[in-house]
Amino acid sequence: MDTDMISKEENILFAAEKLFAEKGFDGTSTREIAKMANVNISMISYYFGSKEKLYEKLVEYRMNEGQFFSKDIVERTDLNEWQKIEKIIDQFSNRIRTQKCFYRIMQREQLHAENPQIVAFLKETKMSFLSMYSRILESGLKSGVFTKNPPIYLLHSTISGTLFYAFNAKEMYKEFLNDTAEDDVFEETYYTELNKHIKHLLKDLLGYEENK
Repeated sequence: MDTDMISKEENILFAAEKLFAEKGFDGTSTREIAKMANVNISMISYYFGSKEKLYEKLVEYRMNEGQFFSKDIVERTDLNEWQKIEKIIDQFSNRIRTQKCFYRIMQREQLHAENPQIVAFLKETKMSFLSMYSRILESGLKSGVFTKNPPIYLLHSTISGTLFYAFNAKEMYKEFLNDTAEDDVFEETYYTELNKHIKHLLKDLLGYEENK
């Protein structure tokens, strides 16, 4: 019974996510969400209460996934601080790549955030990432893995800013490079090079040398 309830809820959440990404919050009706999720419109009221609450639940659901992966990496004892940074970049990049709808919604929210609950979620997530980078940087400086101590907000900006700009500009770069590969083939190469590039930048920023 519980599993059935969760799967119905998630089914509605994922249908809403696609529509919110495509049409925006105001441009999406609960009727359209119900139709895409293949449920009766009353199910949305039953599970979420309103379109606003459904939106908040979607953001909370995705944010919690992100918090979980990052906390898991920070606590690991089998990785040094540089390996933790590498893992965070790979996983963060993969989330942006595989959850395109959600990150389109989030970028719209950054510009036009009106729902105070969403604004709070966004702030909490950013603060959590800043705190995570701080812990890794502090620990890496103590252990001698890192030799430079950049301002933490610049470290965060370099990772997030580069990833999100590249996410938005992918089609433009494909056109600029005159790349005729299938989209999924180009995307694979694109994100591989992007991750490598961010790691090169961070090696310099953090003063990390592989063969010390």
